[in-house]
Amino acid sequence: MNLDFSEEQVVLREMVRGLCAEYAPLEVVRKLEDDPIGYPTDFWKQQGELGLLGLTLPESYGGAQQTALDAAIVYEEFGRALAPSPHFVSSVLSGGALLAAGTEEQKKSWLPRIGSGEAILTPAWLEPGNGYGPRGVQVEAVADGGDFRLSGTKRHVLFASAADRLLVLARTGPGEADVDLFLVDPKAPGVDLTQQLSLASDTQYRVDFRDVRVPAADRVGAAGSGWAAWSDVMLDAIILLGAQAIGGADRALEMTVAYAKERKQFDKPLGAFQALAHYLADAATEVDGGRVLVYEAAWARSEGRPVDRLAPMAKLFACDTYRNLTAMAIQVHGGVGFTIEYDIQLYFRRAKQLQMSWWDARHLEERIASSVLDRPAS
Repeated sequence: MNLDFSEEQVVLREMVRGLCAEYAPLEVVRKLEDDPIGYPTDFWKQQGELGLLGLTLPESYGGAQQTALDAAIVYEEFGRALAPSPHFVSSVLSGGALLAAGTEEQKKSWLPRIGSGEAILTPAWLEPGNGYGPRGVQVEAVADGGDFRLSGTKRHVLFASAADRLLVLARTGPGEADVDLFLVDPKAPGVDLTQQLSLASDTQYRVDFRDVRVPAADRVGAAGSGWAAWSDVMLDAIILLGAQAIGGADRALEMTVAYAKERKQFDKPLGAFQALAHYLADAATEVDGGRVLVYEAAWARSEGRPVDRLAPMAKLFACDTYRNLTAMAIQVHGGVGFTIEYDIQLYFRRAKQLQMSWWDARHLEERIASSVLDRPAS
């Protein structure tokens, strides 16, 4: 197996790292904590001008049509920088869902605007007290003449106040998979946004729908196609979240190694103590192992191979590694890592948030276990 990146992929990595350093350094990340918008507009504009927002979208809709492997490189750099950007919710999830299930008219209307950064879309999926499966979608979309009326509540909707449309998963029938996708204007009558504070201090909203009228033309694709499209897009998405986690873990390890070399106790650097050195060695091993797993999943997706098992494994292992490594890093810092002045706490909080977000560890373990138990004996 060839683990080398192409010259173009090396250039892509360097470009994204430089972009994050210039437009979204940690000083900017700190300023945007709990911000109602949540991202720097100049950073977003640059992503559009460099073609990153349409990275995986087809050329026919203004995208660059790059592979999942290329996208994983971008997300590893986003993770290193803690980049505050709606890229994931708009370009990856919403753009991917429109591409998978949308009508040709919807694709032509929205995908070029997503790819340029002119429009931001964000999914409204999870609900209070409900799970990740199709039964967890209980917001109702009731047919009313030629339109639909939506009622219910969504939580953890990222960048909702900055979005041009919410991509709402709503139930249209009693069957398990009777779930459709709807494009809803967050400023429409009956839509209320309430900002939620999170562990990562990112920009999340609770969204309440009270008898919101949605034109039938704003249902994404054919009736009953929503859940299948969403499930498939999520497999792409969690690979990139795994790459983001590995990027964050790698940077947190670099910061901790530097601290262990500089900070002294008993006239010796912390890294000279065997117990701490072994912690760092274990962490380096786990980061390298997680990176290989993530890139294997991204490569498999790029080659059209099944990732039903690989993608959940990649996110599970990468996010566990990120969370455990940053917890260890806090300990190496001797407790001061929890203070606001130290950057390592930024990584620790985001590591835990990422571990719990989208498909969490328990759901990922269930999916992996099903693939293991259902696998035919060799």
